[in-house]
Amino acid sequence: MLNNKSILITGGTGSLGKALTAHILKKYPEVKKVVIFSRDEQKQFQMAQDYPNEPRLRFFIGDVRDRERLVRAFRGIDYVIHAAAMKHVHIAEYNPDECVKTNIDGARNVIHASLETSVQSVVALSTDKACAPINLYGATKLASDKLFVAANNITGWNPIKFSVVRYGNVMGSNGSVIPFFLKKRSGGVLPITNPHMTRFNISLTGGVDMVMHALEHSWGGEIFVPKIPSYKISDVAEAVGPECTQQVVGIRPGEKIHEEMITESDSFYTWNLGKYYTILPSTHKWKLEEFVANFKATKVSEGFKYNSGENTEWETVESLRSLIREHVDLTFEA
Repeated sequence: MLNNKSILITGGTGSLGKALTAHILKKYPEVKKVVIFSRDEQKQFQMAQDYPNEPRLRFFIGDVRDRERLVRAFRGIDYVIHAAAMKHVHIAEYNPDECVKTNIDGARNVIHASLETSVQSVVALSTDKACAPINLYGATKLASDKLFVAANNITGWNPIKFSVVRYGNVMGSNGSVIPFFLKKRSGGVLPITNPHMTRFNISLTGGVDMVMHALEHSWGGEIFVPKIPSYKISDVAEAVGPECTQQVVGIRPGEKIHEEMITESDSFYTWNLGKYYTILPSTHKWKLEEFVANFKATKVSEGFKYNSGENTEWETVESLRSLIREHVDLTFEA
């Protein structure tokens, strides 16, 4: 799919961006170029050290808030993965204007730049917090999702496709709970927000696979949702530090006890694709019956919902320990 093609990743120096880069360079030896677009020169410098002799990899300093810079960066690009975002809930609550500028205005700029150039397909990364949001971060990502889905209606003659992938916490990503607990456990106390709190869990590999699936199979306008297990925050703490005391500190502003990825209202537009669910747009340029036949999709029942508290698949303390060794810290012992 990507051989002889050029792909750009906004926010490419983040955890998922780096994992996507490694995957693409390895799986597609004839990819023309992979462009890392981000605003942090130090992170770009550090990432470049991992690829000292890689002519296919390029670095482009820029901010998704800057439409003109995006247009220049997108020239000659075939595929775009939009991973740039302000993602920390409490920071967004304290800096709302900055969150809106990056997550909403940035989405609009990516759409505009894609339509102005020769980009063939765009996959935007979303979050479970965009589903029935109660915090600003989730609200901005919901707005971003809506913008990318609706962008398919204004393409005109342009065959470009826009789609969205929505998933839960990426295990081991920067700022996530497991690296936080690993740093804290030497002190003997692990702070947990609420003993009943649950979250969805996906590995970096799972996140990469999902993005590549959307890039290859999207028809335009879908929101892809993976079928992934949940975990209890208290079980994560037990997996990381069984000898540690768990100190309940309360939830932070804007946090939910359980995360959602599909609401009952979404069920009217949600289809089961096997490995993934997809929330289809209410209006689309393709025929639904052809989509259903092509993917052997089945409609979910009316009132179906998908949240981390009522999930049917769960990580255990032991499975979490195995996953931490595999995906986060190879030296981990507990």
